[in-house]
Amino acid sequence: MQYDPKNLLAKYMDPQDLDRLVDYPSLAAMWKARSCEFSDLVAIEDGGEKYTYAQLEADAALLRGALKNAGVSAGDRVGILAPNSYGFVKAFLAAVTLGATAAVLPPFLDGPSVFGCSMKYGLRAIIAAPALEPLCMLAAERAKVAVISTEASGAEPEPVAEVAPEDGCVIMFTGGTTGKSKGALLSNAAVMQGVLNSAYGCRNVFGMRYLLVLPLFHVFGLIRNLLAALNTGSTLFICRNNQDMFRDIAYFKPTIMVIVPALAEMALALSKKFGRNILGADLKYIICGAAMVPPYLIREYDKLGVALYPGYGLTESANLVSGNVLPLEKPDSVGLPYPNQELRIVDGELWIKGRNMMDAYVGEDETGVWEDGWFKTGDLARFDEDGFLYITGRSKEIIVLPSGENISPAELEAKFNACSLVADSQVFEDKGADGRRFLALEVVPRAAEMAKLPAADAPAILMSELNAINAKLPPFQRVSRIEIRTSDFERTKSMKIVRYKKCE
Repeated sequence: MQYDPKNLLAKYMDPQDLDRLVDYPSLAAMWKARSCEFSDLVAIEDGGEKYTYAQLEADAALLRGALKNAGVSAGDRVGILAPNSYGFVKAFLAAVTLGATAAVLPPFLDGPSVFGCSMKYGLRAIIAAPALEPLCMLAAERAKVAVISTEASGAEPEPVAEVAPEDGCVIMFTGGTTGKSKGALLSNAAVMQGVLNSAYGCRNVFGMRYLLVLPLFHVFGLIRNLLAALNTGSTLFICRNNQDMFRDIAYFKPTIMVIVPALAEMALALSKKFGRNILGADLKYIICGAAMVPPYLIREYDKLGVALYPGYGLTESANLVSGNVLPLEKPDSVGLPYPNQELRIVDGELWIKGRNMMDAYVGEDETGVWEDGWFKTGDLARFDEDGFLYITGRSKEIIVLPSGENISPAELEAKFNACSLVADSQVFEDKGADGRRFLALEVVPRAAEMAKLPAADAPAILMSELNAINAKLPPFQRVSRIEIRTSDFERTKSMKIVRYKKCE
């Protein structure tokens, strides 16, 4: 089924905002229009400097000139190797508005990995932050890749190119918790659908103040943070170090933050300890995704006057598939699907097709990924009677018990995470000394809630609540061992839990 935002999402938006949204054919067309429309507004604030939309376009135009001087033309692929910074923003815009495809490389790669990406993706050039240029030397020597500094300028500015919707826009690394990373090629049409989706279902989307803490090499940070801000005449403040996040909040006073649940948990705990103002007096919205969002966070932020909106997306779908416009009423849902896509559930798995979907994994075998034009997400899902989507687990994480029953760890974890004393949990299959396999549970307590209990009794109270939840589960879903952790789980760079390996 397909969804029309004007029918389903319009009532959750300001009519004037809906009228101002434009379905641009490419990111280049969007930037050309918006950089003119919002020319005098501040686009980026970074390192104590403010850059208007007009200045960002002027700097990007000079960098486009440098790319052209290096022999880069429309259709080529250009690597971007830079940390979150004005330099990254300028480099990314310069590449895609020249008509090239930007391959966003994580800045923690080593030299051989940069060389490997250059070969695999066929890079013509790499725009690198000055401190990271040495990592590109191997690619320059062996693959003849031109290396250009983010600070470089051509002799003459190069105008924004005409770019077709089907032209490649960006190659993004997938951020999965298992398997090797792959590069997903997203067209301009796909990226622009993701940018449009970021505005649907929200109020006051223009002229907001965004705080950037997510990495721009992650699709959530690039599309829902950076490009969503630039499309709406908003200002993006770049937090260079997450340890300075709350100092930056106090200074910048954001109206919206795009963060993962682990950061939302941390911010909430500190607000309970030090007061609401640690979030900034003007904060209205938190967009939360990249992992399951506990309903507890939605309820607690609402008490502070902050609306937390969960959503669902994939690197392969230009980030945004659905967004929850009714988080208090349906806290377990990832929301209503966005337009120009079709969703269906096959044997419990969510399949998607639409304008937002990637063209391909670059240089990878895609056997089993597509079927008749449908992308198989690997996520287990269901819809309710109102068309709201629910993600219930990952097909690859299914545990098959000796009895033959199939267990989705995420579905069970959601039940234990409903306990206000639980910050996060992991259900996994363990094996006893006798070789017998069974379900086990580990939980990370929520410090702020545990602190409200008598210190000596808190662990026993938590264990009692966990046992009560466990007792209400069907017998085949019950865990046989529960452990309360004293430290967090190991996490990926996108803050997802690294799951334990399955029993062999």
